[in-house]
Amino acid sequence: MGWLYEKIIRPRLFTMDAEHAHELAVDALSLLAKLPPLSRLLARSHQSSGVKLKPVEAFGLKFPNPVGLAAGFDKNAVGWPAAAALGFGHVEIGTITALAQPGNDRPRMFRYPKEQAVINRMGFNNQGSEAVAARLARQAPPGLRAIPLGINLGKSKVTEIGKATDDYLASFARLADYADYLVLNVSSPNTPGLRKLQDEDRLRELLRAVTDANRGRTTRRVPLLLKIAPDLTFRQIDAVLTAIADFNLDGIIATNTTLARPAAFAGEKETGGLSGKPLQQRSTAIINYIARATHGRLPIIGVGGIDDVVSAAEKMDAGATLVQIYTGMIFKGPFLPANLARGLVDRQRR
Repeated sequence: MGWLYEKIIRPRLFTMDAEHAHELAVDALSLLAKLPPLSRLLARSHQSSGVKLKPVEAFGLKFPNPVGLAAGFDKNAVGWPAAAALGFGHVEIGTITALAQPGNDRPRMFRYPKEQAVINRMGFNNQGSEAVAARLARQAPPGLRAIPLGINLGKSKVTEIGKATDDYLASFARLADYADYLVLNVSSPNTPGLRKLQDEDRLRELLRAVTDANRGRTTRRVPLLLKIAPDLTFRQIDAVLTAIADFNLDGIIATNTTLARPAAFAGEKETGGLSGKPLQQRSTAIINYIARATHGRLPIIGVGGIDDVVSAAEKMDAGATLVQIYTGMIFKGPFLPANLARGLVDRQRR
Protein backbone atom coordinates (compact mmCIF):
# COMPACT_ATOMS: atom_id res chain seq x y z
CA MET A 1 0.00 0.00 0.00
CA GLY A 2 3.02 2.29 0.19
CA TRP A 3 2.60 3.09 -3.51
CA LEU A 4 -0.78 4.72 -2.76
CA TYR A 5 0.90 7.25 -0.50
CA GLU A 6 4.01 7.81 -2.60
CA LYS A 7 2.24 8.09 -5.97
CA ILE A 8 -1.07 9.75 -5.07
CA ILE A 9 -1.23 11.19 -1.56
CA ARG A 10 2.29 12.52 -1.04
CA PRO A 11 2.46 14.61 -4.23
CA ARG A 12 -0.68 16.45 -3.14
CA LEU A 13 0.55 16.94 0.42
CA PHE A 14 3.87 18.25 -0.85
CA THR A 15 2.11 21.06 -2.72
CA MET A 16 1.12 22.38 0.71
CA ASP A 17 3.15 24.14 3.37
CA ALA A 18 4.87 21.42 5.42
CA GLU A 19 3.22 22.39 8.70
CA HIS A 20 -0.24 22.54 7.13
CA ALA A 21 0.25 19.01 5.78
CA HIS A 22 1.36 17.93 9.26
CA GLU A 23 -1.80 19.42 10.77
CA LEU A 24 -3.95 17.48 8.29
CA ALA A 25 -2.17 14.26 9.27
CA VAL A 26 -2.79 14.94 12.97
CA ASP A 27 -6.45 15.71 12.21
CA ALA A 28 -6.76 12.39 10.36
CA LEU A 29 -5.27 10.47 13.30
CA SER A 30 -7.54 12.37 15.69
CA LEU A 31 -10.58 11.41 13.61
CA LEU A 32 -9.51 7.75 13.67
CA ALA A 33 -9.11 8.00 17.46
CA LYS A 34 -12.78 9.03 17.68
CA LEU A 35 -13.75 5.75 15.99
CA PRO A 36 -12.54 3.14 18.54
CA PRO A 37 -14.16 0.12 16.83
CA LEU A 38 -12.37 0.94 13.56
CA SER A 39 -9.10 1.61 15.39
CA ARG A 40 -9.28 -1.75 17.16
CA LEU A 41 -10.15 -3.54 13.91
CA LEU A 42 -7.15 -2.01 12.13
CA ALA A 43 -4.84 -2.84 15.05
CA ARG A 44 -6.00 -6.48 15.02
CA SER A 45 -5.56 -6.65 11.24
CA HIS A 46 -1.89 -5.68 11.62
CA GLN A 47 -1.37 -8.43 14.18
CA SER A 48 -3.11 -11.04 12.04
CA SER A 49 -0.95 -10.05 9.07
CA GLY A 50 2.25 -10.73 10.97
CA VAL A 51 2.94 -7.51 12.90
CA LYS A 52 3.28 -9.35 16.19
CA LEU A 53 6.69 -9.75 17.72
CA LYS A 54 7.47 -11.31 21.02
CA PRO A 55 6.66 -8.34 23.30
CA VAL A 56 9.63 -6.11 24.07
CA GLU A 57 10.17 -5.47 27.77
CA ALA A 58 11.83 -2.22 28.82
CA PHE A 59 11.76 -0.04 31.95
CA GLY A 60 9.06 -2.23 33.47
CA LEU A 61 6.70 -2.00 30.49
CA LYS A 62 5.68 -4.37 27.72
CA PHE A 63 5.65 -3.12 24.12
CA PRO A 64 3.82 -5.24 21.50
CA ASN A 65 6.50 -4.33 18.95
CA PRO A 66 9.58 -2.08 19.03
CA VAL A 67 8.37 0.62 16.59
CA GLY A 68 7.16 3.86 18.18
CA LEU A 69 5.88 7.26 17.07
CA ALA A 70 8.35 9.92 18.15
CA ALA A 71 7.48 13.10 20.02
CA GLY A 72 6.74 16.06 17.78
CA PHE A 73 3.89 14.52 15.81
CA ASP A 74 1.03 14.55 18.33
CA LYS A 75 1.97 17.49 20.52
CA ASN A 76 -1.35 17.81 22.37
CA ALA A 77 -2.51 14.20 22.83
CA VAL A 78 -5.36 14.45 20.32
CA GLY A 79 -4.67 11.42 18.12
CA TRP A 80 -2.38 9.02 19.96
CA PRO A 81 -5.13 6.50 20.93
CA ALA A 82 -5.28 5.51 17.24
CA ALA A 83 -1.53 4.93 16.86
CA ALA A 84 -1.87 1.16 17.32
CA ALA A 85 -4.18 1.17 14.28
CA LEU A 86 -1.18 2.21 12.17
CA GLY A 87 0.94 -0.62 13.60
CA PHE A 88 2.85 1.31 16.27
CA GLY A 89 3.98 -0.47 19.44
CA HIS A 90 4.13 2.74 21.48
CA VAL A 91 3.66 6.47 21.04
CA GLU A 92 5.26 9.52 22.60
CA ILE A 93 3.30 12.76 22.80
CA GLY A 94 4.61 16.30 23.19
CA THR A 95 6.88 18.05 23.69
CA ILE A 96 4.68 19.58 26.40
CA THR A 97 5.65 22.62 28.46
CA ALA A 98 4.26 23.98 31.73
CA LEU A 99 2.82 27.01 29.94
CA ALA A 100 0.84 27.03 26.71
CA GLN A 101 2.86 28.63 23.92
CA PRO A 102 2.46 29.25 20.18
CA GLY A 103 6.03 28.31 19.25
CA ASN A 104 8.21 30.19 16.79
CA ASP A 105 6.99 32.27 13.87
CA ARG A 106 5.86 30.52 10.69
CA PRO A 107 7.09 29.16 8.37
CA ARG A 108 9.05 26.87 10.66
CA MET A 109 9.07 23.46 8.98
CA PHE A 110 10.82 22.67 5.69
CA ARG A 111 11.02 19.47 3.62
CA TYR A 112 14.01 18.35 1.55
CA PRO A 113 12.74 15.41 -0.54
CA LYS A 114 16.03 14.73 -2.33
CA GLU A 115 17.82 14.32 1.01
CA GLN A 116 14.81 12.67 2.72
CA ALA A 117 15.16 15.28 5.45
CA VAL A 118 13.30 17.99 7.34
CA ILE A 119 14.45 21.15 9.11
CA ASN A 120 12.13 22.43 11.81
CA ARG A 121 12.20 25.24 14.33
CA MET A 122 8.74 24.68 15.80
CA GLY A 123 9.69 25.86 19.29
CA PHE A 124 7.55 23.52 21.43
CA ASN A 125 4.19 24.84 20.20
CA ASN A 126 1.62 23.18 22.48
CA GLN A 127 -1.43 23.85 24.64
CA GLY A 128 0.44 23.47 27.94
CA SER A 129 0.56 20.69 30.52
CA GLU A 130 -2.67 21.67 32.28
CA ALA A 131 -4.76 21.43 29.08
CA VAL A 132 -3.07 18.21 27.98
CA ALA A 133 -3.60 16.66 31.44
CA ALA A 134 -7.31 17.48 31.22
CA ARG A 135 -7.50 15.76 27.82
CA LEU A 136 -5.61 12.68 29.02
CA ALA A 137 -7.97 12.40 32.01
CA ARG A 138 -10.77 11.65 29.53
CA GLN A 139 -8.77 8.97 27.71
CA ALA A 140 -7.74 5.42 28.61
CA PRO A 141 -5.43 5.35 31.67
CA PRO A 142 -2.19 3.40 32.10
CA GLY A 143 -2.88 -0.32 32.23
CA LEU A 144 -5.91 -0.10 29.96
CA ARG A 145 -4.18 0.97 26.75
CA ALA A 146 -3.41 -0.99 23.61
CA ILE A 147 0.15 0.38 23.62
CA PRO A 148 2.29 2.35 26.11
CA LEU A 149 2.14 6.14 26.12
CA GLY A 150 5.23 8.25 26.71
CA ILE A 151 4.94 11.93 27.61
CA ASN A 152 7.78 14.23 26.55
CA LEU A 153 8.39 17.29 28.76
CA GLY A 154 10.26 20.48 27.87
CA LYS A 155 10.92 23.98 29.22
CA SER A 156 8.59 26.89 28.51
CA LYS A 157 10.27 29.52 26.36
CA VAL A 158 9.56 32.40 28.78
CA THR A 159 11.03 30.51 31.73
CA GLU A 160 14.59 31.56 32.57
CA ILE A 161 17.16 28.79 32.45
CA GLY A 162 17.77 29.19 36.19
CA LYS A 163 14.11 28.34 36.87
CA ALA A 164 13.87 25.51 34.36
CA THR A 165 13.64 22.85 37.07
CA ASP A 166 10.46 24.40 38.48
CA ASP A 167 8.98 24.42 34.98
CA TYR A 168 9.61 20.70 34.51
CA LEU A 169 8.31 19.92 37.99
CA ALA A 170 5.03 21.71 37.26
CA SER A 171 4.48 19.59 34.15
CA PHE A 172 5.59 16.44 35.96
CA ALA A 173 3.04 17.00 38.72
CA ARG A 174 0.22 17.47 36.20
CA LEU A 175 1.07 14.64 33.82
CA ALA A 176 2.80 11.83 35.74
CA ASP A 177 -0.48 10.05 36.55
CA TYR A 178 -1.23 9.67 32.85
CA ALA A 179 2.17 8.52 31.60
CA ASP A 180 3.42 4.99 31.06
CA TYR A 181 6.83 6.68 30.90
CA LEU A 182 8.06 10.27 31.01
CA VAL A 183 10.85 11.89 28.99
CA LEU A 184 12.88 14.93 30.01
CA ASN A 185 13.70 16.69 26.75
CA VAL A 186 16.80 18.84 27.25
CA SER A 187 18.00 18.61 23.68
CA SER A 188 15.72 20.51 21.29
CA PRO A 189 17.69 23.20 19.45
CA ASN A 190 14.63 25.42 19.02
CA THR A 191 14.09 26.76 22.56
CA PRO A 192 16.77 29.30 23.49
CA GLY A 193 19.11 27.96 26.16
CA LEU A 194 17.43 24.55 26.47
CA ARG A 195 20.52 22.57 25.51
CA LYS A 196 22.39 24.21 28.40
CA LEU A 197 20.42 21.77 30.58
CA GLN A 198 22.71 19.05 29.20
CA ASP A 199 25.61 20.72 31.03
CA GLU A 200 26.58 18.51 33.95
CA ASP A 201 25.64 20.80 36.86
CA ARG A 202 22.29 21.90 35.43
CA LEU A 203 21.44 18.36 34.35
CA ARG A 204 22.13 17.00 37.81
CA GLU A 205 19.97 19.69 39.41
CA LEU A 206 17.08 18.78 37.11
CA LEU A 207 17.45 15.03 37.54
CA ARG A 208 17.72 15.33 41.32
CA ALA A 209 14.51 17.36 41.56
CA VAL A 210 12.44 15.20 39.22
CA THR A 211 13.62 11.87 40.63
CA ASP A 212 12.88 13.14 44.16
CA ALA A 213 9.38 14.12 43.03
CA ASN A 214 8.96 10.72 41.42
CA ARG A 215 9.99 8.87 44.57
CA GLY A 216 7.63 11.04 46.62
CA ARG A 217 4.56 10.01 44.63
CA THR A 218 1.88 8.22 46.64
CA THR A 219 1.00 6.07 43.62
CA ARG A 220 3.29 4.26 41.19
CA ARG A 221 6.75 5.49 40.28
CA VAL A 222 6.86 6.51 36.60
CA PRO A 223 9.79 5.35 34.44
CA LEU A 224 11.97 8.35 33.56
CA LEU A 225 14.05 8.76 30.39
CA LEU A 226 16.32 11.51 29.10
CA LYS A 227 16.42 12.65 25.46
CA ILE A 228 19.82 13.88 24.27
CA ALA A 229 21.17 15.77 21.27
CA PRO A 230 23.30 14.19 18.54
CA ASP A 231 25.68 17.14 18.74
CA LEU A 232 27.19 16.13 22.10
CA THR A 233 30.79 14.96 22.16
CA PHE A 234 31.48 11.48 23.51
CA ARG A 235 33.03 13.06 26.59
CA GLN A 236 29.80 14.98 27.18
CA ILE A 237 27.82 11.78 26.66
CA ASP A 238 29.97 10.10 29.32
CA ALA A 239 28.99 12.83 31.80
CA VAL A 240 25.31 12.41 30.89
CA LEU A 241 25.54 8.64 31.36
CA THR A 242 27.16 9.08 34.76
CA ALA A 243 24.30 11.37 35.84
CA ILE A 244 21.73 8.89 34.52
CA ALA A 245 23.36 6.12 36.55
CA ASP A 246 23.67 8.25 39.68
CA PHE A 247 19.97 9.17 39.62
CA ASN A 248 18.84 5.73 38.45
CA LEU A 249 16.98 6.84 35.33
CA ASP A 250 15.27 4.09 33.38
CA GLY A 251 16.49 4.82 29.87
CA ILE A 252 17.74 7.25 27.26
CA ILE A 253 16.48 8.46 23.88
CA ALA A 254 19.16 8.95 21.24
CA THR A 255 18.77 11.28 19.51
CA ASN A 256 17.00 14.57 18.92
CA THR A 257 17.52 16.67 15.78
CA THR A 258 20.93 18.09 14.86
CA LEU A 259 22.27 21.59 14.30
CA ALA A 260 25.00 20.16 12.07
CA ARG A 261 24.72 20.76 8.33
CA PRO A 262 26.26 18.02 6.17
CA ALA A 263 27.56 18.79 2.71
CA ALA A 264 24.16 18.80 0.99
CA PHE A 265 23.04 21.52 3.42
CA ALA A 266 26.23 23.56 3.47
CA GLY A 267 24.56 26.63 1.96
CA GLU A 268 21.20 26.16 3.67
CA LYS A 269 19.94 29.34 5.34
CA GLU A 270 17.00 27.88 7.27
CA THR A 271 17.76 27.50 10.97
CA GLY A 272 16.49 24.73 13.22
CA GLY A 273 16.96 21.05 13.85
CA LEU A 274 17.73 18.72 10.96
CA SER A 275 16.11 15.28 10.98
CA GLY A 276 15.80 12.33 8.61
CA LYS A 277 18.40 10.49 6.55
CA PRO A 278 21.31 12.92 7.18
CA LEU A 279 21.03 12.11 10.90
CA GLN A 280 21.00 8.34 10.48
CA GLN A 281 24.69 7.51 10.85
CA ARG A 282 25.37 9.93 13.70
CA SER A 283 22.44 8.74 15.80
CA THR A 284 23.40 5.11 15.21
CA ALA A 285 26.98 5.82 16.26
CA ILE A 286 25.76 7.41 19.50
CA ILE A 287 23.44 4.47 20.20
CA ASN A 288 26.33 2.09 19.72
CA TYR A 289 28.56 4.17 21.98
CA ILE A 290 25.95 4.28 24.75
CA ALA A 291 25.29 0.54 24.50
CA ARG A 292 28.99 -0.23 24.80
CA ALA A 293 29.59 2.31 27.58
CA THR A 294 26.73 0.89 29.66
CA HIS A 295 27.41 -2.77 28.72
CA GLY A 296 23.91 -2.98 27.28
CA ARG A 297 22.26 -2.40 30.65
CA LEU A 298 20.61 0.95 29.85
CA PRO A 299 17.52 0.71 27.62
CA ILE A 300 17.90 2.91 24.54
CA ILE A 301 15.18 4.25 22.26
CA GLY A 302 16.86 4.85 18.91
CA VAL A 303 15.69 7.74 16.75
CA GLY A 304 17.09 9.33 13.61
CA GLY A 305 16.85 8.52 9.91
CA ILE A 306 14.70 5.38 10.13
CA ASP A 307 12.61 4.90 6.99
CA ASP A 308 12.89 1.19 6.17
CA VAL A 309 13.54 -2.17 7.82
CA VAL A 310 17.28 -1.97 7.17
CA SER A 311 17.67 1.36 9.00
CA ALA A 312 15.43 0.17 11.85
CA ALA A 313 17.43 -3.05 12.21
CA GLU A 314 20.65 -1.03 12.12
CA LYS A 315 19.54 0.89 15.21
CA MET A 316 18.62 -2.31 17.05
CA ASP A 317 21.86 -4.02 16.05
CA ALA A 318 23.71 -0.99 17.44
CA GLY A 319 22.05 -1.53 20.82
CA ALA A 320 18.61 0.10 20.72
CA THR A 321 15.83 -1.66 22.62
CA LEU A 322 13.09 0.28 20.82
CA VAL A 323 13.02 2.63 17.84
CA GLN A 324 10.93 5.67 16.94
CA ILE A 325 10.03 7.32 13.65
CA TYR A 326 8.56 10.63 12.51
CA THR A 327 10.39 12.18 9.54
CA GLY A 328 10.36 8.82 7.77
CA MET A 329 6.56 8.89 7.75
CA ILE A 330 6.56 12.25 5.98
CA PHE A 331 8.27 10.62 3.00
CA LYS A 332 7.02 7.01 3.28
CA GLY A 333 3.52 7.56 4.68
CA PRO A 334 1.25 6.05 7.36
CA PHE A 335 1.89 2.46 6.25
CA LEU A 336 5.54 2.69 7.34
CA PRO A 337 5.16 1.64 11.02
CA ALA A 338 3.30 -1.58 10.15
CA ASN A 339 5.81 -2.34 7.37
CA LEU A 340 8.71 -1.83 9.79
CA ALA A 341 7.15 -4.03 12.46
CA ARG A 342 6.36 -6.73 9.89
CA GLY A 343 9.90 -6.60 8.55
CA LEU A 344 11.35 -6.86 12.03
CA VAL A 345 9.14 -9.91 12.66
CA ASP A 346 10.60 -11.59 9.56
CA ARG A 347 14.10 -10.63 10.66
CA GLN A 348 13.47 -12.05 14.14
CA ARG A 349 12.22 -15.33 12.65
CA ARG A 350 15.32 -15.65 10.48
